[in-house]
Amino acid sequence: MPIQPHTLESDFPQYTDTIRHLREENLAFRNDSETYHRLDKEIRGLEERGVATDDAHFTELKVRRARMKDQLYRRIRSGDSGH
Repeated sequence: MPIQPHTLESDFPQYTDTIRHLREENLAFRNDSETYHRLDKEIRGLEERGVATDDAHFTELKVRRARMKDQLYRRIRSGDSGH
């Protein structure tokens, strides 16, 4: 069974228009959201290959993704790029 991506749009569907607007209008937000999506893709690849969840590197990647998502969510809610 494929691992579901944690895209900003799928996790925050009520902010799809705001996310799109920020990506189009703000380079910093676009870069940060692209970094987040690359990290999510890397984690999903590891999950699909069955990497043990207690692996320190894997766990750190998941913590980093959660922190990035929190930061992006705050920026999305405020409609601000964070800069």
